[in-house]
Amino acid sequence: MTLEGIKAAVDAGNRVHWVNRGYAVTRDCLGHYLITFTRNGSAIGLTSRDGTRLNGEPDEFFIEENAEDCHEVF
Repeated sequence: MTLEGIKAAVDAGNRVHWVNRGYAVTRDCLGHYLITFTRNGSAIGLTSRDGTRLNGEPDEFFIEENAEDCHEVF
């Protein structure tokens, strides 16, 4: 995902994760985008301080699928 795509997905209310579902991308009350480890609340910025580089590889970010959208194939 691109930086713009990640921000748009978060702003649209989608659950965005980095690497696995233990890391959630959120937006705080000041408008900063963060990568938060959900088990202990530790967080880093989504980007470098100057906002130009993602703190992670673009292909490591994904949108969580809703359980009702997932279908098992037997």
